Amino acid sequence: MTEAWRDATQPAAERVADLMARMSLREKVAQMYAAWLNVGDTAGEVAPHQNDQAPDPIDWPELVRHGLGQVTRVYGSAPVEPEAGARRVADLQRQIIAAGRFGIPAIVHEECLTGLAAWRAPIFPTPLAWGASFDPRLVEAMGAHIGATMRRLGIHQGLAPVLDVTRDLRWGRTEETIGEDPHLVGTIGSAYVRGLQSTGVVATLKHFVGYSASRAGRNLAPVSIGPREVADVLLPPFEMALRAGARSVMNNYTDIDGVPVAADATLLTGLLRERLGFDGTVVSDYFAIAFLESLHGVAADRAEAAAIALRAGIDVELPGVNCYGGPLLKALEAGDVDEGLIDRAVERILRQKCELGLLDAGFAAEPAYLAAPSPLDDAEARDIARRLAERSIVLLRNESALPLRPGARLAVVGPGAHRPDALFGCYSFPRHVGIHHEGLELGVETPSIVDALGSDFPVSYALGCPVLGGTDEDIAAAVAVAAEADVCVAVLGDLAGLFGTGTSGEGCDAVDLRLPGRQEELLEALLATGTPVVLVVLAGRPYELSRQVERLAAAVCTFFPGEEGAGALAGILSGRVNPSGRLPVGFPGPGASQPSTYLAAPLGQRSEVSTVDPSQLFPFGHGLSYADAEWGAVSLHSPDGWATDGEIELTVPLHNSSDREVSTVVQIYVHDPVAQVARPVRQLLAAPRVDLEPGASRTLVVTLHADLLSYTGRDGRRIVEPGDIELLVARSSADVHTCVRVPVVGAAREVGASRRLHPESTLLP
Repeated sequence: MTEAWRDATQPAAERVADLMARMSLREKVAQMYAAWLNVGDTAGEVAPHQNDQAPDPIDWPELVRHGLGQVTRVYGSAPVEPEAGARRVADLQRQIIAAGRFGIPAIVHEECLTGLAAWRAPIFPTPLAWGASFDPRLVEAMGAHIGATMRRLGIHQGLAPVLDVTRDLRWGRTEETIGEDPHLVGTIGSAYVRGLQSTGVVATLKHFVGYSASRAGRNLAPVSIGPREVADVLLPPFEMALRAGARSVMNNYTDIDGVPVAADATLLTGLLRERLGFDGTVVSDYFAIAFLESLHGVAADRAEAAAIALRAGIDVELPGVNCYGGPLLKALEAGDVDEGLIDRAVERILRQKCELGLLDAGFAAEPAYLAAPSPLDDAEARDIARRLAERSIVLLRNESALPLRPGARLAVVGPGAHRPDALFGCYSFPRHVGIHHEGLELGVETPSIVDALGSDFPVSYALGCPVLGGTDEDIAAAVAVAAEADVCVAVLGDLAGLFGTGTSGEGCDAVDLRLPGRQEELLEALLATGTPVVLVVLAGRPYELSRQVERLAAAVCTFFPGEEGAGALAGILSGRVNPSGRLPVGFPGPGASQPSTYLAAPLGQRSEVSTVDPSQLFPFGHGLSYADAEWGAVSLHSPDGWATDGEIELTVPLHNSSDREVSTVVQIYVHDPVAQVARPVRQLLAAPRVDLEPGASRTLVVTLHADLLSYTGRDGRRIVEPGDIELLVARSSADVHTCVRVPVVGAAREVGASRRLHPESTLLP
């Protein structure tokens, strides 16, 4: 007879209860940590303080004798062919199943921020590019492809998406964020969660909460923000993704007002579980529990660190067993940990394993890939990568230089022009791991921008300068090439990496927002030739271009567009593709160290009492096209005002009078002139993207619930209150098409975690 916990027809809660009743304390604790068997194969650090914190040499038979919770990065620690990785997963699972009394398989997890971070897996655009696409449906399709690839390889959990809202552009991990607006981040992040989890892979929301608000944009620096900023700016994307069904959450490394998040039960239990109703697993960011001792100084040893983190609400220690093995048992013996907290964590872990099918009697250790091996980077992946790259490229400025004239002689210069890996973000395998393996091929076919443009135009190439450093001779060579061309395409910006191996990415923070190295000097020299210069910003963050922008013939921005990025960019520059991306982060104005985002209250705007102007050069939501939709008169369906518990409808007629397809993003912002607290001058409520065939007309109807107006009042409660507000139907945060004044009527109303978070959009003929 099949034991109850093995019976897939029984409710998960009953199965887990049956199994836990049979388990010893040691067997329960074994489910709470991971093993990173390949950590010794990683040449260079792919996690902070990896060499300091990597677990002691593993006695594998002893480690798995009682079971094992997770296996860390079989594919993502060193170059491994997909088939060899799948065989390794199968072998490890068979050993884990054979070793323990109950034969419980481990959850296998990997990074998957720009696609599965494994050799030969597709490399998609970075999250900042997802934000620039303003296209949740396409991001959901990408997530589904990533998830299907992972599931075939025997991977159960992905450590993505990043839902940190950008607060300071100097932060190196800006490229990993989706943007500077919580609605955009939440909408796009939720789409990724739906896509990934539709395949049976667990999505992990990162980094709960506040990581992106570190002081001066420094990685792992302290965070000093108030509860209102947490509630109204940083938390909503997590709420939206939890509503989308996310089954795991990862803690933020930093401390907020002195309390490390890994030690904060107020956040990880009170907020996340009791208020927001999350019942999945909380996993530690790599080494975050050990950091309570070694970095934060709030624990005397690893036993105390384990006790603090478990009490706070962290269920699983990643990436290995530093604190949740022997040290946790020591804390239990000393009476510093209640055994009930271990049961609490293990119940969540086993329920997740039940949901994944790992407790079923028919579990197969061999990944499906072994039965039908095929290239990971298939035609579907390339198509999604191309379409997402095309939709994410932003045309910033165009003085009639684009599209490029057919047959124009191009000088293509700059550090990003001839490097295929310059198209990749820091969590792509080549820039994350492959960089430490000299001579390793990229693993996916990726033309450079020079190669892609060379298919359409006669091209001459010169480096000019690398991202950092360079010589006068190289700049002079680029100037000579540009002087002989009809148009100079200057590809400037970043090279992604980790902990100093690049200028963008984890641990690669910026002192200011000038172009790195000698690139601004190169740009000035190119402009001095008199040849029209088209600037391509290929970067992980916006840079300060105010000194050159008026002299540029055109400017285009792309945020590490992935393996199809060069072809997508060539399509934009040649005119085959109509640019339709919009900025998920604004470009800073003069003053290269200003971290401001558009979400500023009145005192955060330009004023006469300061000599510093924080206005954005290119604002959030900005983006030009070669042809765009014509917007008609906006109408509001709300004859009696907007009830504090009701809905209104905005209609926007749209028409495409051009001879090509257009795609427009209708952005709706709110301005609340009088509130209990200082509010952003404008904040995004909705941003539907609408595609129109040549000659087509459609009417966009956007339904907004009053919950979307809610904010945290003076007493800390989230409220919707009566009063007059303005709805701004706009092409960007600074380009308003129509301002509609709306009276909000009725009694003030408190709203909670069940409030409406998403607007609804429909298209009428």
